[in-house]
Amino acid sequence: MTAPVTAGEPGERRAWGWVASLREGGTTPWAAWSGEGEARGRVLPGAQQLELLRRLNEAGHPTPELVRRVLEASAPGRGRPDLELVGAVDPGPFGPRPVDPADLPDDELVRVATSVLADDLAAAALPDPAAVPRRPPWRHRFRLVGDPWLADAARRALVERGRAPGGRGARVLVLADDLGAMLADAWRHRVLTEGAPPWRDWLADTVSRDRVPPRVDVARALDTWSGRAGRDRVRLVLDPAALPRLTGTRTPLPPAPVLSADGAELARRTAPVLGLLALPERRARLLREAFLPRLAALGGPPLGVPPELAGWVRGRAERVREEVLAAGYPVVGDVDRLLPRLREGAREPSDAGVLDLAVRLLLAGDGRDTPTRTEDHR
Repeated sequence: MTAPVTAGEPGERRAWGWVASLREGGTTPWAAWSGEGEARGRVLPGAQQLELLRRLNEAGHPTPELVRRVLEASAPGRGRPDLELVGAVDPGPFGPRPVDPADLPDDELVRVATSVLADDLAAAALPDPAAVPRRPPWRHRFRLVGDPWLADAARRALVERGRAPGGRGARVLVLADDLGAMLADAWRHRVLTEGAPPWRDWLADTVSRDRVPPRVDVARALDTWSGRAGRDRVRLVLDPAALPRLTGTRTPLPPAPVLSADGAELARRTAPVLGLLALPERRARLLREAFLPRLAALGGPPLGVPPELAGWVRGRAERVREEVLAAGYPVVGDVDRLLPRLREGAREPSDAGVLDLAVRLLLAGDGRDTPTRTEDHR
């Protein structure tokens, strides 16, 4: 919240009038507002909180409870402190200058939104971890490794069917896809577990090292598991439709959840805030079991490799393909699937897209209908 202001000043009365309008569903920008109102507290809410509320009003009908929580939310992480409204108070000699909320970058509003979303997640109930079922008969013993996004999704689905992986003499299934998709999977997996830097930074570091991350290094995984289990027990799996046959189940497995570019970035930015409210193990479960389904349900453009790094990704994928063919590893599916494929609409995350997604989540997660929005009174 901003610093206390002197009651009765024209700028203050104008600000409180705008706050009252926003509380009632108003959408008029601060610069266009001219009405006045009575103080409803000791301090005015910050510019970030007020502008986020205005965006929520433009997009839907936030409930009074959501309105209250947004206005009382902090702006965590790196960025500006809560800012005062230009024209509402006289700027002091120190500290950040007052701002027009419309001039705030989307990134500042996302900071406030992640605070509210993290509070929601921290309060979410999680089911007790499912007991691991008995392992299947010997002929169906398997182990899932490789792309962590694909392997985790398949493992969960199989455990639910009573097909727990592991066991003596298990066949090792190295799940893989084209390298561009696997790099995105590795980053998203890290976002939902230990935390990750921004997508472009993480990928640029990978390129600078000229090394594929261990979790999606197909050639390394094949070599490692061939040494542990024997070459005859290792398969590179590039055809998801073959998994039921390889794991001893009769029906197709559900696909791995699809997390958009903006959804992954919103999860990345929410995770450290949630980390202040939940222990690491619970945080990871909340992100995976409570947040991921909500994000996936909203869809959005897929995560893509920046054009300037696409050449490196393709070159590395071709090298991996050559290594697999030269080593003669058994492959289930088409080995050319390791090469990058064009994904329509794929892009990097954007602050505008992340904010739009956060607003939609806040409105959808509020759960209650509200009265029709009132008109602004200026």
